[in-house]
Amino acid sequence: MFRLPATQRRLIYVALFESLAIVLSTILLNMMSKGDGHSSLPVAVAVSVIAVVWNFIFNTGFEAAERRFGIVKRSLPLRAGHAIGFEGGLVLFTVPLFMVWYQVGFLDALMMEAAILIFFLVFTFFFTLAFDRIFPLPHQQMQDA
Repeated sequence: MFRLPATQRRLIYVALFESLAIVLSTILLNMMSKGDGHSSLPVAVAVSVIAVVWNFIFNTGFEAAERRFGIVKRSLPLRAGHAIGFEGGLVLFTVPLFMVWYQVGFLDALMMEAAILIFFLVFTFFFTLAFDRIFPLPHQQMQDA
């Protein structure tokens, strides 16, 4: 168990998450495209960059809308809308990328995106579970001391 300040913990989380995500999604994209790792690595990196940038833009806008409408607590439907909005926006960027890079049609690219989405749902759950055990939240660290 490593005790870290909140900002350092967040930076390590993002760096580890994105590094592993790039490696694992390169393998997945490689399997789906039946290509080699060299052809899928640039796409995995591009998708990672797109996801990080889109995450920042989307969440900035979403939180601004929450403030504007006076929303102080996220209900289950609001959380579902948040997730659908984020993933929907990501699809708008990644499906055309897959179509151009792999020279596939819309449905093939959409299926690739669906596979990546399912992979990331599982990956994020297990990564965060392991990360939280290795690097507990600062407020959890105080309780454990």
